[in-house]
Amino acid sequence: MDEPACPGCRDLLKRVAELEGRIAELTRRLEEALRAGKRQAAPFRKGPPKAQPQTPGRKAGEAHGAHGHRPLPPPEQINECHQAQLPDACPHCQGRLVETATAEQYQAEIPRRPLLRQFHVHIGQCQNCGRRVQGRHPLQTSDALGAAASQVGPDAQAAATILHTQMGLSHAKTAAVFDALFGIDLTRGASAQINGRAAARLESDYQHILDEVRSSSRIAADETGWRIGGQPAWLHVWVADRATAYAVDPQRSAAVLERVIGADWDGELGHDGFASYGRFTEAVHQQCAGHILRRARDLLEWATRGAVHFPRQVIALFTEAIHLRNDCRRGLRTPDELAAQRDAFDDRLLELARRPRCVPEHARLAKHLWNYSEQWFAFLSDPTMEPTNWQAEQAIRPAVVNRKVWGGNRTPAGAHAQGVLASVLETCRRQARYALDHVSQTLRAVGNLLLPRPQLLPDR
Repeated sequence: MDEPACPGCRDLLKRVAELEGRIAELTRRLEEALRAGKRQAAPFRKGPPKAQPQTPGRKAGEAHGAHGHRPLPPPEQINECHQAQLPDACPHCQGRLVETATAEQYQAEIPRRPLLRQFHVHIGQCQNCGRRVQGRHPLQTSDALGAAASQVGPDAQAAATILHTQMGLSHAKTAAVFDALFGIDLTRGASAQINGRAAARLESDYQHILDEVRSSSRIAADETGWRIGGQPAWLHVWVADRATAYAVDPQRSAAVLERVIGADWDGELGHDGFASYGRFTEAVHQQCAGHILRRARDLLEWATRGAVHFPRQVIALFTEAIHLRNDCRRGLRTPDELAAQRDAFDDRLLELARRPRCVPEHARLAKHLWNYSEQWFAFLSDPTMEPTNWQAEQAIRPAVVNRKVWGGNRTPAGAHAQGVLASVLETCRRQARYALDHVSQTLRAVGNLLLPRPQLLPDR
């Protein structure tokens, strides 16, 4: 287009171009601010405060709920017995008191003094081969003597791993808890060494967990940012039928999962749509419908006039499919009736995705729906599949808390220990096993031929 000869028109066009550039810059800043506002400012952020929140506390009437009571301890477990005697006179009128009955009250208290053990280690020499042999007590976790003869007990070591890995305390806070509550002197470095030693002892359990993931017919996968020595890394989580595995890797790529299950794994894979999972071409993919619903609701929040139709249609389509699947799970529909709806939902999705969209954000969402059109409604063909990867998101939340508290790991060895311990502790929870007992028994069994090693995963 030729430049207008009128000086006023030229100035006006120049001004329009400047304003358009400014609008584009302000739009970019607004989008960044909106995205930043939706990032987690706390581990489980659920949005802005409600305008009329419900009154806290128990509700009246039928919604009051059942009262909880601490169970009474068995008589054989009572360690101390004390008498709460009557005062010499009535505290109100100073009158004479006559005892009429005796009632019982119970109290559970934490031990404030550490239990100190001494082992007399018997040392001998084999008369046949001449080698040195020393005894091993079932409560010992190491054969070290001399400078390393003073150690922390197996239950205390297990507690330190749980406080750091599962409860999210830093090594410094873990040491402070041991000092304040149990009277055990523990340094930050000692806490780190305990975690590394426990991870080494639990390595075989970790390999069993990875084998369980490899042999599982269904996996939910997710990943989140991590740090190793201040450098970017990624924490991966894979939730299988009976176990949950974690691994820290410098890359976000699904190559770390491929090394575990193989590229030819042909089970059902639920994920958040990260393109790297596409390398599992033999698997049945179910992309998270929850992610799509969140994207559509975000678009609807800022849409005006005719732009509201596309996000509403996406929300309605996925919501209808999820409700049908839930009806099938409740027995209101048969799996065959649900599977018969699959083609219709695929066609409706393609019809939505193929239409041209004027809004760039709508066009990006439509392209994403089109590119992975066969991965959205797999849960209609198999109602036992989850339409979202909520299991992986739930499993990764404790790691997000840990990252916010102490940031990550200092070394690759610490990162590997993090993956081992998190996998074992989470799998213990899923198997309804007491994690402290399992870790403590493993610490005592490794290197002790007299103690059997506890089994984490029961045989199929």
